[in-house]
Formats: sequence, C-alpha cells, structure tokens
Amino acid sequence: MSEANIAQKSPYKVEVIAGRLYAWCACGHSKKQPFCDGSHAGTGFLPQMYEAEKTGEVYFCGCKQTKVPVLCDGSHNDL
Repeated sequence: MSEANIAQKSPYKVEVIAGRLYAWCACGHSKKQPFCDGSHAGTGFLPQMYEAEKTGEVYFCGCKQTKVPVLCDGSHNDL
C-alpha cells in the first residue's frame, strides 16, 4: 500500500447528525473530501466509517496522516 495523498493541510469542519454514518476518505484522492467517492479503487485503501455520537461540528482529518482516524489530531502541523 502506498502513502495517502494529502488532500489539504488542515481539517474539514463538518456539521454531523447524531447516529448518522459517514465514510471518511482515507486515500486522499476523493473529489468529495473529506468523504469517500470510490477513488480508492486499486490503491489498497478503504474508507473509514465514522458514526456521529451527537449532532454538531467535528473536524475530519484533511491531511490523511492522523493517528486517530477519522478526526484531526493536529498531524498536519508536522507536514
């Protein structure tokens, strides 16, 4: 498996709804960032599922280097 493509060097702020599932793009190739559009085909990457615990804003990782997928952990600050 190759290294993930850096989609952007900052997180994506997204309004999520409690109980809803979101498919986070792990490969960095999706045109619908931060979510999967199937662009990972053939890369060895798979989307990571995230279920919102509560309604509100969350910050999905944009650099794809987070140590705790799918949310931003500040890893972009080291790029």
